[in-house]
Amino acid sequence: MRGSQAKITVVGSFAVGLTLRAPRFPVAGETLIGSDFDMGPGGKGSNQAVGSARLGAESHLVAVVGTDMFGDVGVNLYRQEGVGIEHLRRAPERNTGVGFILLNEAGENEIVLDMGANHLLSPEDVDRAEALIASSDVVMSVLEISPETAARAMALATKHGLISILNPAPAQPLGDVILANVDVLTPNESELRILSGLAPDDPTDTLDLAHRLQKRGVRQVVVTLGRNGALIVNEDGSTAHVPGQKVDVVDTTGAGDAFTCALGVALAEGKPLKEAARFATCAGALACTKLGVIPALARREEVEQLMQTA
Repeated sequence: MRGSQAKITVVGSFAVGLTLRAPRFPVAGETLIGSDFDMGPGGKGSNQAVGSARLGAESHLVAVVGTDMFGDVGVNLYRQEGVGIEHLRRAPERNTGVGFILLNEAGENEIVLDMGANHLLSPEDVDRAEALIASSDVVMSVLEISPETAARAMALATKHGLISILNPAPAQPLGDVILANVDVLTPNESELRILSGLAPDDPTDTLDLAHRLQKRGVRQVVVTLGRNGALIVNEDGSTAHVPGQKVDVVDTTGAGDAFTCALGVALAEGKPLKEAARFATCAGALACTKLGVIPALARREEVEQLMQTA
């Protein structure tokens, strides 16, 4: 950490989420009566930038939103949360990203996204933010933007000797060029398989798949396991398991984002990977305890309190 406060730059996405709860997921052609409608800001990059700020970091977001009312939602959010938006571009030619989220009674989710203006975020946008990136401790990116743009973010982090974290969601097969610039990859188990060109439920051993990605250039892999915590695969191939935290699950949407940003903040502060993953597991658990992503992103004192009681 270069100063008294960790500095995080997220190159990522913003979308407004429209959430509805139903007793179960409908089948094709079926209409269900739902409840608990919520409209709020989301997008994996945005969630991670807000989460980083709430955990005490100096947080910045490089992203593109539309000039519509949903774009205003993002701008207002960042002003309220203290997220730097000097490299947030507003584009009139595309709508701001939007997502439709359906929750069942168990808190599980199904999501459909139109990423809209997020498709306009380019490697050139990342290059224009190079001075900001160079002054950061950690650079994070996601795959709700083009892989080429995420790759540029990882490459600039490597160029300036920073910690690079890629949250590979929504998952897709990636080339070795981007993977070679990733210090920490944070997939869940299905994303890990898709990254390897397999079906999301392929029976191949999770640890074996993580080691395969390391052979392609990724230095460390942290596989999120939901309520079972996280599997850490260190650079030398050794492993560790961080157990999950028991909480009353209301909504799992955004738990992965809470985990990833907390991991980034802890690493920026100089914590070892296993300790950082424990901090992240607590943040991810707390994100499951409230409806909606932004209301559920925990603040620093909440995460530290859970760590003390766990």
